[in-house]
Amino acid sequence: QVQLVESGGGLVQPGESLTLSCGASGSIPSLYVMGWYRQAPGQSRELVATIGSTDITRYEPSVAGRFSISRDSATHTVHLQMRSLKPWDTAVYYCHLNLFMVDKEYWGKGTLVTVSS
Repeated sequence: QVQLVESGGGLVQPGESLTLSCGASGSIPSLYVMGWYRQAPGQSRELVATIGSTDITRYEPSVAGRFSISRDSATHTVHLQMRSLKPWDTAVYYCHLNLFMVDKEYWGKGTLVTVSS
């Protein structure tokens, strides 16, 4: 059984930085896409950034240039470095693992990021 464990959420002021981490455990094949989605109050869940097992990255336009996603392939851990945070970045951030070769996906429980002065 695959499990995702997130860490790093919290309260920061506008302009500050924060890093989220997500570790995956269990049986994980060599090809996958791992990433982060977020859901703000009253909004639908949206993609933030993803990184594949071939290190191809994808970013939501509003975070490109401010957020950076990276991974540790040995530990199946993904990190999301968030800089120049804005109040509208406030949301619950969810880790996501897409095992597309076996048509399965997994979600973390979510970690709250609040950007407020």
